[in-house]
Amino acid sequence: MTALCGRGGGPLPLVLVALSAAFLTYNVLLSSRTSLLPLPSAFPDATAASARRFGAAGYAGAGPRLFHTAVTASGSAYNTWQCRVMYHWFKEARRARGGAEMGGFTRILHSGAPDEFVDEIPTFVADPLPDGDQGYIVLNRPWAFVQWLKKADIKEEYILMAEPDHIIVKPIPNLSINGQAAAFPFFYIEPQKYENVLRKFFPKDRGPITKIDPIGNSPVIIEKESLGRIAPTWMNISIAMKKDPDADKSFGWVLEMYAYAVASALHGVGNILHKDFMIQPPWDLEVGDAFIIHYTYGCDFDMKGKLMYGKIGEWRFDKRSYTQKPPPRNLPLPPNGVPQSVVTLVKMINEATASIPNWDSYAAD
Repeated sequence: MTALCGRGGGPLPLVLVALSAAFLTYNVLLSSRTSLLPLPSAFPDATAASARRFGAAGYAGAGPRLFHTAVTASGSAYNTWQCRVMYHWFKEARRARGGAEMGGFTRILHSGAPDEFVDEIPTFVADPLPDGDQGYIVLNRPWAFVQWLKKADIKEEYILMAEPDHIIVKPIPNLSINGQAAAFPFFYIEPQKYENVLRKFFPKDRGPITKIDPIGNSPVIIEKESLGRIAPTWMNISIAMKKDPDADKSFGWVLEMYAYAVASALHGVGNILHKDFMIQPPWDLEVGDAFIIHYTYGCDFDMKGKLMYGKIGEWRFDKRSYTQKPPPRNLPLPPNGVPQSVVTLVKMINEATASIPNWDSYAAD
């Protein structure tokens, strides 16, 4: 392996060289046909994980290109209500015409302990990182995927990586083609802008920086075998980036997304970029041909339907308003003039909470 160079072209600190060597060689650990080998001592040992699987997550339906939907969650009230809503719409989409390639579903719960919803949502319990997440809860995500891929009985040959704050609007086909994954392009993932930082993890001898796609790990539909190779590298790069001051400062809350994009490039897994994979209200005004609504941004409007982004709206929906307890049933609909994407989002949340048993008492706790 060529020696890695830092921002100024000089040698990296020895600890980062060691981390780089670990994640570049670790891809042999988790192919779908081989057993795990011992991990580098600097990282958690997947063979010691006390993960447990609950529910009938597998799906043995017909069709040559089934994919399994996997969602990681922390077990917080905030993540849990989103998972319940997400799973409701997953089931609706799978039952609908066009849902034949949607296989099983798993909530990968990286809290280390089962919760009261394991009988409602097919759940795999993964251990959190033993050394902690360094205040960045998402750092547990790739480690949780490593455990799940090692221990779970996943019948499908493809995986859709999704998130709790995804609402599936319509059945999703398998968009992966000829070994290439299908992914959503994020405007704020800019590998060329951060080339100096990324070269610590994607050396020049691996090719131009444009080989790193502007993606995160979600939403992505990918072959299970490919994800099995990528996941340990993704985990190791995430940890190495978090420990690197330049990377941590540059990437912030999207650090783990950059780590996945780099890991995918290192393993030579290309991505077909689908702009219609999902929309993100309030910036995307119409649902259009999208498969997923991602409600990551707050939606704040005045009563005339004008966007009040950065201010508390006269009408608002923001998932962060419900960090401690779930939203109630029958959220008020937006006023006239609010984009159709936002109206659809609120209607779909209301429909889900109306259908999920005992939501009123759940939201009142």
